[in-house]
Amino acid sequence: MVAIAPLSTEHHADWLRLWKGYQAFYRVTIDDATTDLSWERLRDPREPMFGLAALIDGKVVGIVHALYHRSTWTRGDYCYLQDLFTDEAQRNKGIGRALIEAVYREARQRGASRVYWLTHESNATGIALYEKVASRTGFIQYRHVL
Repeated sequence: MVAIAPLSTEHHADWLRLWKGYQAFYRVTIDDATTDLSWERLRDPREPMFGLAALIDGKVVGIVHALYHRSTWTRGDYCYLQDLFTDEAQRNKGIGRALIEAVYREARQRGASRVYWLTHESNATGIALYEKVASRTGFIQYRHVL
């Protein structure tokens, strides 16, 4: 059984392990100062973001981070599901789906008008799940790093 809980201090070591796994999956390195700041922001109720942990038998086996922002298209905020990662040894147990559905609940309670996210086109495992729980929009992302 997968339980979902807000990230808390006791989750830090497992969160960090999964956060590093997420970075390795996407072949990026996020510096320690940014990681530390993100950890604080994810647990600060004054921030427009939150983090959740998926637990099996009390052990953190998945994480999700999401943030809220305004939109010119709706009155309600959008909820951007920024990061989702599960322990590789725990895959195919419904953890990713449980985390996404928990974000849906949180966003609905806050009055958000939609939840959305991006993934890399090579993330076939993720895409297989996302096709079951959301609609593909057809939009293409462009970016310019500053």
